[in-house]
Amino acid sequence: MQGETAAVRVAENEGKVDAFPPNRTPSSGRAGGKSWQYSDHMENIDGYLMKYTNLVTGWQYRFFVLNNEAGLLEYFVNEQSRSQKPRGSLPLAGAVISPSDEDSHTFTVNAISGEQYKLRASDAKERQHWVSRLQICTQHHTEALGKSNPAPSRRYSVASQSSASSPMSLRRPSQSTSALFGWTQNHKGSVYSSRKSLMPDHLLDAREMMSQAQGQHRDLIQSIEGLPAAPGPGLSPLDQDLLMLKATSMATMSCLSECLHILQLQQVARQRAALGGPTIEWLEPKVADEVLKNGSSPLGNHTPLEGGRLPLSAPDACSCSEEQEEVDPEDEVEDSFMDTEEDLGAVEEERSVILHLLSQLKLGMDLTRVVLPTFILEKRSLLEMYADFMSHPELFVTVTDGNSPEDRMIRFVEYYLTSFHEGRKGAIAKKPYNPIIGETFHCSWRVPRGPEALQGEAEPPAEAPEPYQVRFVAEQVSHHPPVSGFYAECPERQMCVNTHVWTKSKFMGMSIGVSMIGEGCLHLLEHDEEYTFTLPCAYARSILTVPWVELGGKVNIACNKSGYSAVITFQTKPFYGGKLHKVTAEVKHNSTNAVVCRVQGEWNGVLEFSYTSGETKVVDVTKLPVTRKRVRPIEKQAPTESRRLWQHVTEALRQKDIDKATEHKRVLEERQRAEERQRAETETPWRTRYFDREGEGWAYSKPLWKNSKSYVSCL
Repeated sequence: MQGETAAVRVAENEGKVDAFPPNRTPSSGRAGGKSWQYSDHMENIDGYLMKYTNLVTGWQYRFFVLNNEAGLLEYFVNEQSRSQKPRGSLPLAGAVISPSDEDSHTFTVNAISGEQYKLRASDAKERQHWVSRLQICTQHHTEALGKSNPAPSRRYSVASQSSASSPMSLRRPSQSTSALFGWTQNHKGSVYSSRKSLMPDHLLDAREMMSQAQGQHRDLIQSIEGLPAAPGPGLSPLDQDLLMLKATSMATMSCLSECLHILQLQQVARQRAALGGPTIEWLEPKVADEVLKNGSSPLGNHTPLEGGRLPLSAPDACSCSEEQEEVDPEDEVEDSFMDTEEDLGAVEEERSVILHLLSQLKLGMDLTRVVLPTFILEKRSLLEMYADFMSHPELFVTVTDGNSPEDRMIRFVEYYLTSFHEGRKGAIAKKPYNPIIGETFHCSWRVPRGPEALQGEAEPPAEAPEPYQVRFVAEQVSHHPPVSGFYAECPERQMCVNTHVWTKSKFMGMSIGVSMIGEGCLHLLEHDEEYTFTLPCAYARSILTVPWVELGGKVNIACNKSGYSAVITFQTKPFYGGKLHKVTAEVKHNSTNAVVCRVQGEWNGVLEFSYTSGETKVVDVTKLPVTRKRVRPIEKQAPTESRRLWQHVTEALRQKDIDKATEHKRVLEERQRAEERQRAETETPWRTRYFDREGEGWAYSKPLWKNSKSYVSCL
């Protein structure tokens, strides 16, 4: 049967379902072609959804059935096997139903037991229909569970007098939730009606409040979608403010649902422990105190290495500040490391570690002193990541070739936008090592001279001139707050760039935000121009399911001498629809306010430049050649250089030995704390090697614009 074997295609960029299998249709609820609408009556629905299994298997079509009477979400391999035993099922009493923020099709069902289904509908409307029906069923069976297990606590209501008078509310204040939905107290079909828990349900009030909030959210959506769509003087469902209200309401409910799910997992674990059942080690508060107070990892003390635990090195000469080291370019070789970072995929195996950590955090909490699990680490230091922003040095050195201030500003914007894909390794949801104070990183690039070699349109001549050399040095100049300084120069082109960055991380519910606080300055000595610029924020999204990273925020670039400036906007994905990783930019002349160039596209994909002349230019950052950096072998590096410092952690990660990597990481962090305590006791200030404090920032101590010898040699 050829029609039955057609493949299912899923769009890579947005995760959209392109087509359903032949002879399979989206879930219909057996409603006879009924359009997707909100209704407050319980409804048995069934149909095909995609279910995420694991990183290897990925997404698979399964036939799902919502059994309202039993309070179960069941699934089968296909519709024909519905008469057989379900392949799996989740009880919905106490469950949390959450639309995903990664696209408009995906949602999760988190059972009170901790089991989770990650599902994907064919479109946003079908997702909303499933979410709405599941939430109604969940609310009913959660209340039934609460009645069979009453708690002696006071009950609250989110329905206030003011909300009752709101024009968006359809519920009379005298109506209870049960009366509104037409439920009776003794619902015989509930799987929980005859079950009595031995432990009090401390989250009963929270679940009741959540159920009422979900009901008010549905009322709000129904009221907005019930407005007349015809154009007129009144409001319409497409009013921008109402669309924003819908998105904000749904985002709020999603975040609250995830938080309630974490609390439910904790309660289940404690009840199991009290009843003599299996315990969940990550819920012990003692470990959490160690994570937050001492900075040790929850995995750090589990598995000793061969020959016993690694010794804690005492502070020695190699870890203290020293004079600047002169790096001989002849010692550097082309980087041979070919490590490719795999995305985290589904984090089911490490989910307990993440939940344990999240349960101890508060919204807006600074994560600077919180040590994150080792399995999320990249195999490079943050200082090396900054160096990887220079992976297209041929674009960097040609900025100064612009024949006008306008051209040079546009060239710098192009270089800036193309730097993040390789520096950030795409959207991979891993983080580099946090540098140790005093840690340094050195490297360089060789860039062929001449437009032919730069554009890759011809073979270099038989006697090619010596290539340009771009040198890079980075140093971790502060530990609290964590501040890095990095500097790059090309003496032959009379250009250099100096940057200082303070990475400030915050917990944002189901995301982690990293603000890149600081400023950079590009110096074009030939033209006596300085271009100041800032950096975007980074966000790790969906940290409980399949983590991914996006950039967000506005970046400003300005050259005071020429009067040209640019505003770059990294757009985070909106809650409803939209594409990932979008970026837009405008270059304008300040005195005339004339826009001379516009850019749109994706920072990790295709960028389109539009000029006032009507011409356009398309740049695919994934196809740009990457110039390998040149680094010294580890045996020739100083003890505090990144690759030598982190070599044991990196090697353990390559071998996928997380325990060993964690132990090596712990030793480095403990040594840093010991040195910090010693400096505090002896009142010895920290002295940097390569960067000096200047006002609120940090500047390289021997920059090209101060080094007269280098400057004169270039003339």
